[in-house]
Amino acid sequence: MFELQVINFIGLALNIYSYLIIGYVLLSWFPNARESFIGQFLGKIVEPYIGIFRRFIPPIGGVLDLSPIIALLALNFVRMGLIAVVGFLFGMG
Repeated sequence: MFELQVINFIGLALNIYSYLIIGYVLLSWFPNARESFIGQFLGKIVEPYIGIFRRFIPPIGGVLDLSPIIALLALNFVRMGLIAVVGFLFGMG
């Protein structure tokens, strides 16, 4: 039972972080939205993670930034990996 709670918590936490990344990306569509309180708050939470990918993936044509998409894919792989590890540790898989 405890292992299911751990797996659910990991999944929920990483889902919430994914939604924060998506929200931050959507703010880029609106002028000055990232300078708002919500934009700055999301930036402080999301930018350190997305910045890792921006170092290796420059924007295409100087405009199209694919790093959030790659960051979301990586986060999904991390989620699946952590759930597999927890399942293995608790003998579920």
